[in-house]
Amino acid sequence: METCKKTLIAGLETLNLKLDETQIEQLLSFISLLEKWNKAYNLTAIRNKEAMVSLHLLDSLAIVPFIEGNTVIDIGTGAGLPGIPLAIYFPSIQFTLLDSNAKKTRFVQQAILELKLKNVTVSHSRVEDYHPEYFYDILITRAFASLEDIVAWTAHLINDQGAILAMKGQSSDIPELNHAKTTLIPIEVPGIEAERCLVKIQLTQQLEER
Repeated sequence: METCKKTLIAGLETLNLKLDETQIEQLLSFISLLEKWNKAYNLTAIRNKEAMVSLHLLDSLAIVPFIEGNTVIDIGTGAGLPGIPLAIYFPSIQFTLLDSNAKKTRFVQQAILELKLKNVTVSHSRVEDYHPEYFYDILITRAFASLEDIVAWTAHLINDQGAILAMKGQSSDIPELNHAKTTLIPIEVPGIEAERCLVKIQLTQQLEER
């Protein structure tokens, strides 16, 4: 794990992010858990911890500057990405990690317990069926669908001042969205040459029905 730790610390310095030793150990413990469970649950195509540092941890943490407010929901969190790394970085923000895959939510729940994360809850649900007691400040998704569908399926979850952050592998033309303002933000992830970007979507008109 020493190589992983060096890669992580170097990446955090490049991203200009400061974490204490406890947080760094939590991040490294997370990828150890992920590697262990991956053998039986097939949670990620990335098989070794060294690659996970860049492709999972640093990729998740690269969007730290765009996280605002007190409540965040990670839609289609899968193995807890980017939700768990972000929750480790922001212990004072409440995170909800949602996924419709029971195997993955079981892993995420176990990871939360073992990492002793007090600011994370897990929900096994389809996004369109999820109706929480409050609205979120930030909604994150790894762009599991078109931007139009993402807005249609998730707009009921964010508050009037909230935003959707859609993580995409590469930039492309952003379609005009009804009742929404979109901003394309290039993202550079240490150790990853492939293009990354973030699409920030702010609703200009909330849906009439929640």
